[in-house]
Amino acid sequence: MELRKLGKSDVMVTPMAFGAWAIGGWMWGGAEEKAAIAAIKAAYNAGITTIDTAPVYGFGRSEELVGKAMEGIPRDNYQILTKFGMNWQTEEGEYFFDSVDNDGKPFKMYKWASKKKIVQECEDSLRRLKTDYIDLYQIHWPDATTPISETFEAVQQLIDQGKVRAAGVCNYNVQQVDEALKTIQITSNQVPYSMVNRSIEMNVVEQAIEKDLGIIAYSPLQRGLLTGKIKPGHKFGEGDTREGNRFYTGENIMRTNKLLEKIAPIAEKHDATLAQIVIKWTIHRPGVACVLVGARDEDQVNDNAQSLSISLTDKELQEITNAADEFSLAEEKVS
Repeated sequence: MELRKLGKSDVMVTPMAFGAWAIGGWMWGGAEEKAAIAAIKAAYNAGITTIDTAPVYGFGRSEELVGKAMEGIPRDNYQILTKFGMNWQTEEGEYFFDSVDNDGKPFKMYKWASKKKIVQECEDSLRRLKTDYIDLYQIHWPDATTPISETFEAVQQLIDQGKVRAAGVCNYNVQQVDEALKTIQITSNQVPYSMVNRSIEMNVVEQAIEKDLGIIAYSPLQRGLLTGKIKPGHKFGEGDTREGNRFYTGENIMRTNKLLEKIAPIAEKHDATLAQIVIKWTIHRPGVACVLVGARDEDQVNDNAQSLSISLTDKELQEITNAADEFSLAEEKVS
């Protein structure tokens, strides 16, 4: 499997990483432990050795499942990317939103990346992941209540202690990246990016290329929308937050499926699914070092992994880009 270097660090990642949000269950309508562990192992066996998780994915559950799945595998054979800076235990930090946990209990979510919080979070993550170091430690969301310098002084301390190999950010704009770079050599920016959500192309990608940062693209299938399996009127399971999301309105589902119809002939030519073609296109985009693709069972993993063996020509990649260029979301109605 090809490995790609993350920024100026010595961390190498696979072009596709196992995205472990869904297996945590929270906001995805639940997950079955045996299937989740089998999915992680299937990804590893398919050569996808990079795993991206976070404490907030199931409130520790996702990290624990990763730790169980990888137990016994030599640690230098895989890469763990996890995060910090989300707080659901106390009302401290920057208020984010109200939600309910896996048991339906309501709580308030805060973004909190103080030095004390980061040090404790790292210890908790190491314990759940059953490891003594994290390959890439990323702030999950910007925290307006904590100076960026304080946040990354704490991460640098963890690097100096050998508990973290490299620092990254998630959901940072260009100004926040520039501010972080004054304190630490970050290596990546994890941001949402898909064929129907390309706003980062305006300036985030340009900055990443200029500063030698790897873009880690999440939601490349727009949480399942770009599989072509979602039709207008689709019913989601209880607790699934895709219900009511702007990408999942009836009009935008129809627009997305029309886009997919344009690239269907390329998928058919390669005997591939639409999802596999979408993933492969995203992997080839400028600045992208790694694409996160989630799965909750072995079948989904194996389907996703097959995209890595597809060889798209430059002409086909351009045809797909041209189709994506013609796409636009329907404007949200303001009442």
